[in-house]
Amino acid sequence: MKSIYHRAESRGGQNHGWLKTKHSFSFANFHDPKKMNFGALRVLNDDFVAPGMGFGMHSHANMEIITIPMAGELHHKDSMGNSGSIKSGEIQIMSAGTGIQHSEFNGSKEHPVSFFQIWINPNKLNVEPRYDQFKISDFSKSNEFQQIISPSKTDEGVWIQQNSWFNILKTTQKTTRKYNLHKEENGVYIFVISGSANINGQTLNSRDALGIWEVQDFEIEAEENAEILLIEVPMAI
Repeated sequence: MKSIYHRAESRGGQNHGWLKTKHSFSFANFHDPKKMNFGALRVLNDDFVAPGMGFGMHSHANMEIITIPMAGELHHKDSMGNSGSIKSGEIQIMSAGTGIQHSEFNGSKEHPVSFFQIWINPNKLNVEPRYDQFKISDFSKSNEFQQIISPSKTDEGVWIQQNSWFNILKTTQKTTRKYNLHKEENGVYIFVISGSANINGQTLNSRDALGIWEVQDFEIEAEENAEILLIEVPMAI
């Protein structure tokens, strides 16, 4: 097994007033040659947007873009004609493919919105752009892995253009669970949203992360009231 530990404090950070953000990997003005990606995982941004503010219309291509709100309401609009809101307990994906323009704004004039935006390099370029949204809270479960993303159109959660699986583990009690990787060539980036956990002797606290690869499975010992995001991706891109 190989692993890499990323402390929460090692993330890049920017404070634009209306936007406070932390970057797990090199992004915008944050550049660390040792933190360019974890396999196909290119971006994991931890964003906090002030009331009534947001990102104006801008473009992307050939990237799988995943948005997971933690609190508040995010309003979305794109060049495919999609518009609406996404809230905590939901997940949004965009396959940018040949190109897409979109905007994301805080839907409240009173309350901030916080969310994770994650970019995954696709395994097929120049596909037709696609948008999807899913209410993961309808299928939430405690103390077990909940799959929210996979490569399959018929599997649990939403699908993306990559051999990647996302799971969330929420605990109501101290819990130990074994995670089995789907592909030998994959690795898993474990990001602790809140609480704490231990993996192979490494303690992870809120916003810490551990990347693991060249392994078939591993155990997570999660403390009570922890929330953990697991992102399995191909290591070769």
